[in-house]
Amino acid sequence: MRPDPDFSDIIVGYRRIALAIAIGVMGVVLVRFVVFFGFAGPEVVQALPAGSLLVGMVLLAILAFGHRWMSRRLTVLARVWSEARASANRDALTGVFTRAYFLEKLSADVFHNSERPVGYLQLDMDNLKQLNDSAGHAAGDAALVHLSRVIQSVIPGAVVGRLGGDEFGIMIPGHDNKPALRRLGEELLRQLEKPVPIGGRPVRVSASIGVALSPQDATDPADLISMADLALYKAKKGGRRAVVAFDPDMLGDERQRRFIERELRAALMMNELELHYQPIFAADMTIRSYEALVRWRHTVRGMISPAQFIPIAEESDLIEKLGDWVLRRVCADLPVLGMPVAVNVSPAQLRDAEFASRFEAVLAQTGTRPDLLIVEITETVPLDAGKIELATLAALRARGVRIAIDDFGAGHASLQYLRGFAFDIIKIDRSYVANLGANRIDAMIIAAICDIARSLPVDVVAEGVETEEQLRQLRLAGCTGFQGFLLGRPQPLQKHRAAAAA
Repeated sequence: MRPDPDFSDIIVGYRRIALAIAIGVMGVVLVRFVVFFGFAGPEVVQALPAGSLLVGMVLLAILAFGHRWMSRRLTVLARVWSEARASANRDALTGVFTRAYFLEKLSADVFHNSERPVGYLQLDMDNLKQLNDSAGHAAGDAALVHLSRVIQSVIPGAVVGRLGGDEFGIMIPGHDNKPALRRLGEELLRQLEKPVPIGGRPVRVSASIGVALSPQDATDPADLISMADLALYKAKKGGRRAVVAFDPDMLGDERQRRFIERELRAALMMNELELHYQPIFAADMTIRSYEALVRWRHTVRGMISPAQFIPIAEESDLIEKLGDWVLRRVCADLPVLGMPVAVNVSPAQLRDAEFASRFEAVLAQTGTRPDLLIVEITETVPLDAGKIELATLAALRARGVRIAIDDFGAGHASLQYLRGFAFDIIKIDRSYVANLGANRIDAMIIAAICDIARSLPVDVVAEGVETEEQLRQLRLAGCTGFQGFLLGRPQPLQKHRAAAAA
């Protein structure tokens, strides 16, 4: 028997078996006909029972052989078809299942009233875009292939599917132990941390993982993915490169997130946000500029911290709307303030290739001079030499907008920032200023930053100045600007207007 039968071969074989059985039956009928009409002699009649038994046994043997033959052929054919279908539903790059086929397999194991346990991991590769931007898409593809191979080597019995560009689903049928599932994910991350040559240089691939179980956490495949996705979101929010198991308390966090997003969208439409301006002082203690800080006074919940709503805005299309609202409001308030104003811009905004042109369009519509605006980008989220981000900053600077690095020293790429692109202002992170009197190393770091700034040359602004002693030491270190509660708190425009009038 050939290992890969065609269905037409089975039909032909079936017809031959049926023909043999039909001939046997016809033979028996013919003999009975001859005996019935008296055409056979006595010796034939005597031999008829034995002959009928023999023919019946032959027919049964043919029937048994045919059934076994067809069963084996159909089993092999079903296997071949299943393998062919699975092969057709493999992701072309990584070799794991496609999204549609993986979800079909998941639905076959996870359904209402099913008592069979299923372990599920939702994995998201960290910083794929940065790798694509810095080393090219071929390097990003190689990292994805490496990731899929590590998954299959660490969890060989798992069903793995590529759900999106850098997102994978991992199903482990029969797995009902969440701590063990989390340990599997942690082992996966440990294996990924081993450097591999990608794009001509050693690269450590990292990922974030969310874990959920069926039927413990969900009895519907879509719900199971949602639970794992909530855990994944918490892993990414906590700094990435982590495994987090779903906990029912996360549902409350998700409801809060959806509430914030819905209410923030309404607040933007109804113009219910506020801008507070904190002054930045020069060395002679005169105001040199302001920083615009967005505030949200909710009608029911009172003041909602920017730390709560800005990350949520960055995960949706709201960050674009929020940034546009802040910029237009600043442009409208500039004549009252009479000084340049700094606006904070998130990495999500910089990744938009149209950001610089939209920024310039707002300035043109409001008649605002570019040199009156400063764009602050946070150093805690590195640019990794992303082409779009750098091009956006270069375009803004070419139009006369100044660029400031906020929270300098709080991230892990400070020196790369100093040499990676052109900027105008360094804002030293408040953690260095807070420890200035107690930590000699922090004082040395601040002095070194000021020395580097003088040679570039750029301005150095110290954030979080709260005591006279801090102000004195910062002046001695060479800072050219100062910001903090000691000198001035953030205040709405009305108070600045009243102070100017007085």
